[in-house]
Amino acid sequence: MATFSKVNDWILNLHNAPDVDVNSDVLQFKLTNTAYASETPNPLTDTNGIAANATDISYTNYTDDMGTDRVLEGVGSTQTAGVYKLDANDIVITASGGALAAFQFLYLFDQTAATPVDPLMGAWDHGSTITLANGESATVTWNAAGIYTVT
Repeated sequence: MATFSKVNDWILNLHNAPDVDVNSDVLQFKLTNTAYASETPNPLTDTNGIAANATDISYTNYTDDMGTDRVLEGVGSTQTAGVYKLDANDIVITASGGALAAFQFLYLFDQTAATPVDPLMGAWDHGSTITLANGESATVTWNAAGIYTVT
């Protein structure tokens, strides 16, 4: 099971960024095999929470059940008794045309937001490297409680 890490800047962006709207913005993910603390700067720390601070894998031989764009589908949110929940459809990642580059980490970011550009929302560590040979798939299954909750 993947471990969720909060991106510190996302809480600030939810309250202050003028163009963040997770219900209508395009939410996209990126895969990497570089640990958070090994990135320069660490994208989880204050003032560093943008997609450009996380190293992408090569998406050669990549496809997902949404095509190749790594955009989440079925994004929606609810609020009950002061608890906000963001959710989306699970993702099936497939190596197609050859092996996919190894990855261990997934970052979710708001691809529409411009201030800041592509703010990171959260990160997940699978705990070990995932390798997919041609035709093999891996499924990103969000927590039953949603991608994340804010209380």
